[in-house]
Amino acid sequence: MPTYEYKCKKCGHKFDKFHKMSDDSIKTCPECGCEVERLIGAGSGIIFKGAGFHATDYANSRSSCCGSDSKPDSCASGKCCQKD
Repeated sequence: MPTYEYKCKKCGHKFDKFHKMSDDSIKTCPECGCEVERLIGAGSGIIFKGAGFHATDYANSRSSCCGSDSKPDSCASGKCCQKD
């Protein structure tokens, strides 16, 4: 279940509510009872842990200049992209 952030349109009070996506959104401020709006947040980031991800499996094969296995003529950084 996600956490939603709300802000009162009158008093500016900000608060979070943890509820199902299918539940109705909060309509009134717990501080003053006026109308609230739901804020659009970035949410939580995805964290990849363990083996099986690019950062852990291929970290040693990256080249030193731009972080990819680019050929010298296609290097985004304009450097030589020689392997370490």
